[in-house]
Amino acid sequence: MDPGVGHGLTLVVLIPVLRPRGPVRRFTAGTLEVMPFASALSEHPIATQATGEVTGAVLEAIGDRPDLVLVYVTPPHAGALDDIITAIDAVLHPMAMIGCAAESVLGTNREVEETPAISLWAARLGPLLPVSLHAVQDPDGDWAFNGWPQEIPFEPQALLLIADPYTFPAEDFFSWMSERYPGLPIIGGNASAARGPGGNRIVLGARTVAEGAVGVIIGAGVEVATVVSQGCRPYGSPLTVTRSERNVLYELAGKPTMERLVDQIKLGLSAEDVANLESGGLHLGRVIDEHRSEFGRGDFLVRNVVGVDRATGAVAVNDEVPTGTTVQFHVRDAGTADEDLRELLAAQEADGALVFTCNGRGERLFDQPDHDASVVSELVGAVPNAGFFAAGEFGPIGGSNFVHGFTAAIALFRDH
Repeated sequence: MDPGVGHGLTLVVLIPVLRPRGPVRRFTAGTLEVMPFASALSEHPIATQATGEVTGAVLEAIGDRPDLVLVYVTPPHAGALDDIITAIDAVLHPMAMIGCAAESVLGTNREVEETPAISLWAARLGPLLPVSLHAVQDPDGDWAFNGWPQEIPFEPQALLLIADPYTFPAEDFFSWMSERYPGLPIIGGNASAARGPGGNRIVLGARTVAEGAVGVIIGAGVEVATVVSQGCRPYGSPLTVTRSERNVLYELAGKPTMERLVDQIKLGLSAEDVANLESGGLHLGRVIDEHRSEFGRGDFLVRNVVGVDRATGAVAVNDEVPTGTTVQFHVRDAGTADEDLRELLAAQEADGALVFTCNGRGERLFDQPDHDASVVSELVGAVPNAGFFAAGEFGPIGGSNFVHGFTAAIALFRDH
């Protein structure tokens, strides 16, 4: 428990010390209209003070009873999370609230890595439906998912999802969803505050849970666009997998995979790129849509290379790659990740944003603070923004949803 928090959190006075960055009001026909999105970030080390700061700022910007509130806290505040959300609920009275404790969090223009922080985001976005999901596996190994509503009283446009990676198989859930709601984008990530089962804290309403997943189904009250930046660029040329077993690729285009890898490296990679590959920057992308005649950045689902066997020439990746799949080697570094995010955001517009970035990004990748948050603000505008560093990010590629790594998955909202 945070030393600044008792068992019952009471906020007597809310003083908005930190105001949301970016516009919080707009004028229409000479009248003042409350903006539909608001966010605030506090780095105060005492949970009561941090809660008061973000709640007061959001209340001033958007008023009470927003449709949706998202709250993310770093581990120093995780022990006080129940008290934090009780206070937020008592002041804002949201229709739905989800969130989690995470290794690091972000807000508009700012990322706070592994030090005390609370990030709060609120929106008025029309029809929505909160869900609490639990995964159950039968003796044959098949998964069922309890908690999904039998009927949704509106046409779903997107699903925001936060999961515990130790108890919720997100990839299996995405396959389950694709049969019921094909093409529905799922955006979010795995909670990242825990090192093992039972350690994560996920928010649903004014309570927390330690397993499963929570989410919000969003209707057509706002426009939702998704951006998934995998931070890689392809090199060499596309190749067909001619022999594989589960996640091990033995042959590409009839030759040992290692032999093809060496050949591809010779096709235009710099010495710096080669050094990056040797230090962990080597990845493999598999084509999502095999019907395309040409492939470029964004057409591949990128996966880490996790091992090589020089004796057999085999390469292992952290995904199954069936024989007949088209693949291409990729390289990832800070410069490529920056370029990829900028390219994907360049033509985007938004009134609010949620960013789910990998806990392997941030200063670990870019050697500078606030990278993803500042790029979003630079290219989309300093709109109300919040998010967290995830242990696996959720987002669609080629119309299908996946769990990613080293990725920035972003939901962009536009007010009708």
